[in-house]
Amino acid sequence: MTQIWKTTGFVTDDAWVLEAEVIETGETQAGSNERAIHGLTTFIEKAEAGETGLGVLVNPADDVSRLQPYLDHIALVAVAFPAFNDGRAFSHASLLRSRLKFDGEIRAIGDVLIDQVPLMLRCGIDSFAVTNATALKRLGEGRLPGIDEHYQPTARPSGEAGSYSWRRVS
Repeated sequence: MTQIWKTTGFVTDDAWVLEAEVIETGETQAGSNERAIHGLTTFIEKAEAGETGLGVLVNPADDVSRLQPYLDHIALVAVAFPAFNDGRAFSHASLLRSRLKFDGEIRAIGDVLIDQVPLMLRCGIDSFAVTNATALKRLGEGRLPGIDEHYQPTARPSGEAGSYSWRRVS
């Protein structure tokens, strides 16, 4: 079972729906209380028709820059991690935050593992659709792994590095 996690904890009332059909065809059939996350092509069609508050799925091979003219139509961007070793969604999230200046919610979906969550957070991802049992347990216990200080800048800056001049703050 998929659970949504944010840095504030697990979310119980999330209305966003991503069905297996979305990943394959770009379409979903959302109910009245649910909000659909559309594939990129369907999203662009709806945005061009003037719809706002939309959810969009960005798959690894998608060109995230195609979203730039429609950023004001987006309520949620779901970046897909089809396998733990496919890191293109890290780049998508970082580009959305740094170059496109997207300030809405970015959600990681797919193979979300506990040891990747800290880097996902640094790349600008806000929420996580988690199915991995180990990740669910550790997140529930508040046991998020990570390193407090970093060398490289990212979309979300780290805390003050202290007295070491060679450590970067952002």
